[in-house]
Amino acid sequence: MRRIFSSILIIPLFLICSELLPPTAHAEWNIIQNDEIWIGCTDYGDLQWCRAKSTLNAPMEKISTIIEDKANYPAVFKRVESVTIITDEIVHIVLDMPFPFYGRDYIVSYTQYEENGDSIYRFQSVKNSGIPVHEDYVRLVNAAGEWRLHSLDTENTVVTYTWNGELLGDFPDWALTRAWRTQGDEVLNWLKEAVQD
Repeated sequence: MRRIFSSILIIPLFLICSELLPPTAHAEWNIIQNDEIWIGCTDYGDLQWCRAKSTLNAPMEKISTIIEDKANYPAVFKRVESVTIITDEIVHIVLDMPFPFYGRDYIVSYTQYEENGDSIYRFQSVKNSGIPVHEDYVRLVNAAGEWRLHSLDTENTVVTYTWNGELLGDFPDWALTRAWRTQGDEVLNWLKEAVQD
């Protein structure tokens, strides 16, 4: 009975998150960086979205292990100050932001599934979590995105990271493009370092 109830909860979350995210084939990206790490942004729905993409020299299974180990995110992704596992699917993540900006935090629920051979990890903001907002942090109430892993062969994987680019709080609009480029570069470079260890 519990498994049936869990499935009922996960399916609507998956459907809601699917409608929010730009589809994989979405072509209307403003390219921020076209290098070893490709980074773009777009307006889709009512939100600004960012996408970073790179090919990592590692098997998909190794990258999946790192992405699934959310408790270890502070050791992999250097801007993550802390991760609190609330349930198997729901996590509270606290981010360090460069001076002079307040840090950010968000509470998201993850769903994992396969699509045409790709491994996908989607995350969607959890509303009314009961976790209070710390005065030194800005809560990203619309946090959402996905990791998509596409295996090219046994040693190479295309990693696509999509996220809602909204930073809220006191973050100036003129600095958003730079922040998005930095985030895309940092996240994929840190992941690359982790798979090489």
